[in-house]
Amino acid sequence: MIRLNTDTPTNVLDDVKEGSMVTDTFSKTGLVESIETTDDGYYKIYTFHLVTGRTIIVKK
Repeated sequence: MIRLNTDTPTNVLDDVKEGSMVTDTFSKTGLVESIETTDDGYYKIYTFHLVTGRTIIVKK
């Protein structure tokens, strides 16, 4: 299981694939259904959509 938060190294965030088991260490845990990556100029924003319907967002 991969822990996703602001302390997670960028290379680990880049390596997460659909189907990976992830957690935000609080209440969101599940398999990744889809991943979106955007860049707002200040942060690279990773949005992980889980099969449970929840979303984990990490800004790096």
